Amino acid sequence: MDRLYTPWRLEYVRGDKDEEGCVFCNALAGDDRESYILHRSRLWYIILNRYPYNCGHVLIVTNRHLGALTECSDEEVADLAVLMKATETALRAAYRPHGINCGYNGGGAAGAGIPAHFHVHYLPRWSSDTNFITVVGDTRVMPETLDDSFATLQPALLKALEGTEL
Repeated sequence: MDRLYTPWRLEYVRGDKDEEGCVFCNALAGDDRESYILHRSRLWYIILNRYPYNCGHVLIVTNRHLGALTECSDEEVADLAVLMKATETALRAAYRPHGINCGYNGGGAAGAGIPAHFHVHYLPRWSSDTNFITVVGDTRVMPETLDDSFATLQPALLKALEGTEL
């Protein structure tokens, strides 16, 4: 029998929440590498999801603590569109996925885990990325660590952002 060890998930599985305040505001105030922030722009930042659905799962997060797209300024919305395009370009270059999921959950009732701070999810998807353990064991099998994802994705993202002034 093979064993899959994922010790980095223990904090998540147990529901440990020792962090006070907003996780996104805290990340913004912290060290980029330790927080897995791939890029900062004037109004947004792009960060790896600490509890990803799959490798390459990133979040585009507002620098301001606001809860919905409708609270964003026109400038924030315009910059978000540029960052979304660059993020998808980078994910496609770095991971060669068969598809991309992109979206946000507007409020707790819509499934937002952190409803008070607006963010958009981007996930590369592969046709062959299906297995029983997600359904039976309520566990995701991650083929790379967050450190590996950071090293893979950041150069592709910086290249995709060239010439955007973001």
